[in-house]
Parts: sequence; C-alpha cells; structure tokens
Amino acid sequence: MAIPQEFISELKMRTDIVDVISSYVKLKKTGRNYTGLCPFHGEKTPSFTVSPDKGFFYCFGCHVGGDVIGFIKQAENLDYVESIKLLAQRAGMTVPENTADSGLSRLRTRIYEANRTAARFYNKQLYTEEGREGLRYLRGRMLADSTITHFGLGFAPKSRFALVNHLREKGFTKAEIIQANLANETRNGNPIDRFTDRVMFPIIDLRGNVIAFGGRTMIKDFKPKYLNTSDTPVFTKGNNLFALNFAKNEANGTLILVEGYMDVIALHQAGFRNAVAGLGTALTPEQANILRHYCNEVILCYDSDNAGQMAASKAIQILRPMGLDIRVVAVPDGKDPDEFMKTFGDQGPARFRMLIEKSGNDVDYRLDKLRSKYNTELTDQRVSYLTEAARLIATLDSSIERDVYISRLSRDQGVSKEAILEQVNKIARKNSAGAAKREFRELKKQMTSESSAISREKYVPLGSARAEEALIALLMNNEDIAMEVIKKVSPELFCSPLNRRVYEAIKGNAEKGYDFSLTDISGGFSDEENSRIAQMLFSHTRENDPKRAAEDYIRKMTDNSQRITPDQVASADEDELRRMMEQIKKKKA
Repeated sequence: MAIPQEFISELKMRTDIVDVISSYVKLKKTGRNYTGLCPFHGEKTPSFTVSPDKGFFYCFGCHVGGDVIGFIKQAENLDYVESIKLLAQRAGMTVPENTADSGLSRLRTRIYEANRTAARFYNKQLYTEEGREGLRYLRGRMLADSTITHFGLGFAPKSRFALVNHLREKGFTKAEIIQANLANETRNGNPIDRFTDRVMFPIIDLRGNVIAFGGRTMIKDFKPKYLNTSDTPVFTKGNNLFALNFAKNEANGTLILVEGYMDVIALHQAGFRNAVAGLGTALTPEQANILRHYCNEVILCYDSDNAGQMAASKAIQILRPMGLDIRVVAVPDGKDPDEFMKTFGDQGPARFRMLIEKSGNDVDYRLDKLRSKYNTELTDQRVSYLTEAARLIATLDSSIERDVYISRLSRDQGVSKEAILEQVNKIARKNSAGAAKREFRELKKQMTSESSAISREKYVPLGSARAEEALIALLMNNEDIAMEVIKKVSPELFCSPLNRRVYEAIKGNAEKGYDFSLTDISGGFSDEENSRIAQMLFSHTRENDPKRAAEDYIRKMTDNSQRITPDQVASADEDELRRMMEQIKKKKA
C-alpha cells in the first residue's frame, strides 16, 4: 500500500523547498528563483536552480532535478519512503501507521535499531570487569570520562557470541544482525560477533542514527589495528565522515579534516570541535561534497609520515575543484594531532592553534613539497622543478593567484617572470583542450548509455516530443485548465513512453481531485525520470493564454501521431505495411 496521496499533499503544503535545500546548499535569490553550487557534482559557477513557485530544483550542469523528496533522496542517500519520513519529521507530521514500507525501508529501520542497541551494549561493557582493559586504554590516551560519554565509546568483549546473544534477546533476527554487519556467518550458518576485544567507536549520521562502528584491537601487533563496518543498507564508507554530527554545529565556515578517530576526539576535547575524519579510506568526492555543505574552508591536518602526506596531496586534488579554500597544518616531529596534544598537555590547545594560524594554503604546501624533491643548485633539477611548478600553477583558476606564484617563483629561482608565464599559459591551454575533450566524451557516453532508461526510448518525432513536454509543463503550471484538456486528450496520443506515463499520472490525480505538481507524482518515477520532468518544467515558461497554447500543442501532437516512424516500418509485417500505405494515401488526399 502506497503512502496516501492526501498525506503527500499535506506534507507538500507544510514543506518549503527553499528552506529544506538551504540547509544543504548556500542559495542566492535570483529573480523568482534561487541559485547555488550544485551539491551533486563539483562546480565553481552556480548552475543549480530552485523554483519555489513550482516546487522543484534542477541543475543545468549535471542535469539532476526533481522535487523536495527527490532532493532528500539523493542528498541523504535514502529511499522514497524514508525521504518522506524525514521530511514529515521536519514538518512535525507522522506518516500514517497503515503505510506499508518497502522491504528495504523496513530493513534499514531495523538496522538503525540494531546499531543503537549495539552501541548501548558496547558502552556498558566498557565499565564491566572484562571491559576494564578498554577503559584503561582510553584513559591512557588522556580521554576524560565526559569525552568517552560524549562520543559513546565502548568495548566489544572477547566472546564471539556476546553481542549476537544480546541482540537476539532483544528480538533481532539472524538476518537483521548480519545485514547490519554486526555479525558474520560461519560455514555452519551461525552468526558470530564481527567485533571482539576492541575499543568501539560508534559512527553517527547527521540525524543522530548510529550507522556503523570502528573498532581498535586490544591485541598488540594484531592486524587490522582498526576494523570498520563494511557497507550496509544504511552505511557507505565513502559517503560519511566521523563526528560531523557534532562538528557541523561548530564549523563557523571552517572544518578541520584529520585521519583517525582518536585525532578527532583529542581535538574535540581540546576545544577544536570542528574536527572530522574519514572512515578508513582516502577522501572521496562524495565526502568533499559533504564538507562543502558545512564550510568554505578545510584545514588539512594529516599525519606527517609519507602515507599521511600522500593522502593530504590526494585530498587537495579532490577538495580544490569543489571551490573550497584549503590550508595545510604540518604537525612537527612526525606526530599526529592526538600525539601532539598528549605531548604538550595543558599547552597543547594553544600550541595547536598557533600551528593553524601559521599554516599556509594548499598551493604553498604543494610547491614546498615539489621544492624538497630537487637540488635546484643543479641546472637540470632546477629546470625539472620549474616545469613541475609551472604545471601546478597552470591548474589555478584565478589569474591573480597565478600571478602571485609566478612572481614568487621568478624571484626565488632567478628566472624571468615572462618565461614562467609563457610556460604556464602553454600548459593551461593544453589542459583546457584535454578537459573539453573529456567532457565531450563523457557527454556522448551519457547520451548513448545503454543503461539509461530515457535514452532507450523508441524513436519519437522531435516536434511531437516538444509539444508533449510543453503540454505537460502547461498542465502542471495551470491546473485550472487540466480537466478540460484531459477530456480531450488520450494518453495514446503521446509518442514518448515517459511523457505518456507523466500524463497518465497527471490525469489520474486530476480525476481523483488531487494536485499534480512534481511532488504529487514523483513517487511513480525513477530519479533519472524525475530529473527529466524537472528539465521539462524549467524549459517551458508559463503561457499568457494557456487554453490557446494547449490547443496548439494538442494539434501538433495529433499531426505528428499520424506519422510513421522508421521503427514501425522495420517491425511491421505485410498486413501492417499495407495499412500504413493506406494511411499515407488518405493523408495525401
């Protein structure tokens, strides 16, 4: 049973799409609409548009669009029903109890509940005799009891069945426990605890749900030192950040990005409550997009060893295209933030703040790294350094920023500014040409993709498709004339399968007395299809004379429906071909 349409309509009335999206994207009013940087792909020039009048969004860059439910689906990685639940909670509404959730939605709910139960279990174990070793470890890392409580830290016992037995007593099934990745299945089919003899770090999403765990072993030299929850229906490593649920409220435009759980916790305890960390993987574009929602500047503070510095370099390459300002903090003596705080004790916070204040931006950091690779007293190495430096500077978008670094490079290396500028411009032109070719190839690939439901549509005459889309946009913008049009137009008149389904949804809602904005019909379409519908609505403006425009579109559709397409000819048998010939003769007559 679907969510009642009356509930969807009420939810739509109580939900301001601009207000919802503003909590994810910084929007600027532009005429009747709002624009901002798209949260679904990296861009520096805003192409993301929100229409409060029509109740939908559309990005002219990546062509993603839809209603407020579709936005939440993609921004929060939820299914349709859970997106409605989130919006309903936001609006102070309760989704009707008789609503039958999808199987996946029910499973996700149970996994959230199992994770919450597991987090409480682990935390209690920390204060038992068996968990004393874990508590000693945490206190040895100079964590206060209040910090342990704040982050909900815990301990997984050595027994392979401690959590499994506890969860089963609480009513969770074997399948639910395994789907949550709280247990693994043995060869004989029995579930055993995934985490044993480890200090536990719960990972919490922005809505306060426990979505996963990280566990540090208590056994010396045991591998892996840290074990994380594998991807589940509620958790994807590359789409989440540790402690963002706390840090987002303390960001004030800046987030500190570190490598490990303990680094984050040590910084929070020291007063740097805007620190976050990845989840055992290198920084992903998805995580960078999330960071961009909550800050304008990222302070990178990775470990000072080779692995940490390589990770920092890769992170810069992902963060910079997002339009974020980047600074890089170098912790001295090869220490990480946690070790730094322990070394300096009470002076740690003040000293760390000094490191932040002295930190340079990412370009300074990368140029310094390049410089350290070469002995510029030797001519050939000097040329290699200058060539690599020019390649780096060529990636900068700002001409002012380029000029600053070219001037500095010229002064430091005793090479004319003009020579460096010529090399930078040459590389930039080559980069631009290569980027254009890649963009064209990607666009062509998307347009011809075999996986695209829209690109697989049968041949539709261009004039008919445009008239169909214009009529759909007109109906959604002028509900007062809908019934009059619906009485005249049969769904069979639509050549495009997608357009026909959209019209059938509008027709069905109109005949039941429901609204039929994008929000009202979006549940019956995929994300890709909703994006296409949003594009239709943005492509066709309001008509001054809707009735006359509707008649014109219907006439064009009728004319085009009588055309015979190449697909029809190719698939027709002898009798059908004969009927087609008769149709052509009648039209000529």
